[in-house]
Amino acid sequence: MTPEQSMTATALQSWALSISRAEKTFSGLSDEALRRPVAPGKNRLVYLYGHLIAVHDAMLPLLGIGERLHPELDAPFLKEADSAAADVPSAATLKALWDEVHGALQAGFDRFSPTDWTQRHTAMSDADFATNPLRNRLAVLLSRTGHIAYHLGQCALV
Repeated sequence: MTPEQSMTATALQSWALSISRAEKTFSGLSDEALRRPVAPGKNRLVYLYGHLIAVHDAMLPLLGIGERLHPELDAPFLKEADSAAADVPSAATLKALWDEVHGALQAGFDRFSPTDWTQRHTAMSDADFATNPLRNRLAVLLSRTGHIAYHLGQCALV
């Protein structure tokens, strides 16, 4: 295995582990359990679940994999605070959305070579990427992996 392959495989393994932990955390929760806040006056678990799905859905075009599957999740889970998102999908619906988005991401990841991971993401112009090549697809994957861990830490408070 080349160093590039090893680094990419390590990052993908960390992503997969974080996704697995999040699935384990959220998939067994009922609609009632998902409505619990992580702390008084803070986000509910359902909001964190939907938020992660929406953020990961946005990775599809950002990484050049494809179009968003569920941009309708932006309003309740990215643009509005949890208290404003009164009508949220059920646990079963969120599980189906999670599976769909992560299936599409994994299919895209499987097509990427280690070199593909070092290419610019779509929010970067060629000129900006030339001055900062560390703003690449792999950096997006790493930051989103950390993002999952952050929200799983919040879930642990419940």
